[in-house]
Amino acid sequence: MCLQNNYSLDIIARTGWTTNNLITAIESNTPTAKYDLITLSIGVNNQYQNIAFSIYEKEFPQLVSKAISLAKGDKNNLIVVSIPDYAYTYFGQSFGNPETITTEIKRYNTFAQSYCEANNITFVNITDITQEGLNNSILVATDGLHPSKEAYALFVKRLLPKAVAILQN
Repeated sequence: MCLQNNYSLDIIARTGWTTNNLITAIESNTPTAKYDLITLSIGVNNQYQNIAFSIYEKEFPQLVSKAISLAKGDKNNLIVVSIPDYAYTYFGQSFGNPETITTEIKRYNTFAQSYCEANNITFVNITDITQEGLNNSILVATDGLHPSKEAYALFVKRLLPKAVAILQN
């Protein structure tokens, strides 16, 4: 079970983006519907910037629909990834109320997971990994906020089997 390394990679989203930022970037970049695999993790900055949750409820399904269309129109080529819980970082502990952050992040992830389940779209939870950040500081980057490379390695362990299965079909 070996995958050839003949895949190109496009990253559209950037750190700090909201759902609206991603929608705007997709519209302005006009990518073609050629992707064998798309991952989507969006919403943490909607929460962080106190954007009304109703905006996420409207824009997340739009982004999923767009991702499917870019994934050759096949929802089986999409993996939605939960958003991290930054309340479990040193930054999150000093920014507002960590309990409120966790409650709100859970609301976003619950909505995304429910949407994916209702539409038979793969959803991978990585949030629990980020919730170990205070107990295991190696999971938090040196900026005290973002996941570290070690956390990303754990994310990849969860994503990789699903990604390989998609790419082998």
